[in-house]
Amino acid sequence: MKPSLQLKFSQQLTMTPQLQQAIKLLQLSTLDLQQEIQEALDSNPLLEVEEGSDNEASEKNNLDNDSDNAEATASASDNMDSGEALEKNDLPDELPIDSTWDEYYSASSAPAPGPSNDEDQVFQGETSENIQDHLLWQMRLTHFSDTDRAIATAIIDSIDESGYLTVTVEDILQSVNDEDMEEPIEEDEVECVLKRIQLFDPIGSGSRSPQECLLVQLRQFAPETPWVAEAKTLLEDYSDLLGSKDYRTLMRKSRLKEDQLREAMRLLQTLNPRPGSALVTKEPEYVIPDVSVAKKNGRWTVELNPDSLPKLSVNQQYAAMSRRAKNSSDSQFIRSHMQEAKWFIKSLESRNDTLLKVANCIVQQQMGFFEHGPEMMKPMVLNDVAEMVDMHESTISRVTTQKYMHTPRGIFELKYFFSSHVATESGGECSSTAIRALIKKLVAAETPSKPLSDSKIATLLAEQGIKVARRTIAKYRESLSIPPSNQRKSLI
Repeated sequence: MKPSLQLKFSQQLTMTPQLQQAIKLLQLSTLDLQQEIQEALDSNPLLEVEEGSDNEASEKNNLDNDSDNAEATASASDNMDSGEALEKNDLPDELPIDSTWDEYYSASSAPAPGPSNDEDQVFQGETSENIQDHLLWQMRLTHFSDTDRAIATAIIDSIDESGYLTVTVEDILQSVNDEDMEEPIEEDEVECVLKRIQLFDPIGSGSRSPQECLLVQLRQFAPETPWVAEAKTLLEDYSDLLGSKDYRTLMRKSRLKEDQLREAMRLLQTLNPRPGSALVTKEPEYVIPDVSVAKKNGRWTVELNPDSLPKLSVNQQYAAMSRRAKNSSDSQFIRSHMQEAKWFIKSLESRNDTLLKVANCIVQQQMGFFEHGPEMMKPMVLNDVAEMVDMHESTISRVTTQKYMHTPRGIFELKYFFSSHVATESGGECSSTAIRALIKKLVAAETPSKPLSDSKIATLLAEQGIKVARRTIAKYRESLSIPPSNQRKSLI
């Protein structure tokens, strides 16, 4: 067979670089998009932020700074006045033994520090100390022998962020015992050091179970404290019944009346089963709303958040240079970057137009939610919005993922407004989000001593014309992090 050349016509879809960039920007969250814009500004000299786009924020910052400076000046003036008054006030060389400083000098409260631009300033309420650091600091202030100090260090290193000991006493013995030691460490010595650490702040740290943790905290109460003895009895002898909330069996075995059991339970609820939680600091999650919804003149309006992204433009000075450039390489460099800048700005505008169009469609379809709450949410899927705005379903998915809407009822991800449908008795449809809201409302209004079972919730919903199986109720309840009825039962 001889090789030959053939001409053939065909059609195929290809994604241009501009389209790829537009899709990429469309699916980015606001925080990621801000980073992408900054990278584009750093790499493209023809791309710049429009002057005046940050004027409002600058004016607000200037007002805040002026206010802070005025307060700082007033505070400094007060301090100078106090200092001059102190210098002018003649104090006796020797004060009587029974006198107090307040009888001769009354100082105002300590001056608050003025505003500072120091990047290393510490904000009140923030701490980077974990529970190990906190316990080690207390250990250094406590008198321990060298051996006990080694045991205490091994114990503290084995405590997790909740405050519980994650290893056994035997494991600690193996880690601290050395072949060169004349006398090996005994288990009793480890237990003794562990009991001392459990009295460190937060009390109960190093416990091996919630029962031990709560008992350590209970022992710090004075013996005459009301209901302490009953609470200890419940923890020591009936912890399993406490966990299962089997109050009838608990009252029968402990021989406590309902009022006595209720008071003992109330005391137990003041204790902390996770002593290390007070020292756990979580990284805050920041959300910048992309659109805002407000009711103006009786109509719901949707607007893009003007502060979420800067306004970009092409640098006109460089653009003019591209027309005057004599060197072909310089001209090509400026022209290519100018084209990239125009594509980037157009992709941002396309993203904003798509986002605003989809957000308007969501508000129009979910008007009941904005007027009355989640119980009036309508069933809606991606395809419904795609048909209304004449876009592909994948585009709707990209534009509603990690995009947030600020409403009078809170900030919601756009995907929150999409949910499957459940048939009603009248032949209509009900949103699964609305059903979750109804379940949450019913559970919030239930009697603590007689919580609603899943079957009872299904019956109550059926009375409202919404037929939902018990297993579906259980699935929705679990998605709301609501425990089953036997775990919600409470005497208090």
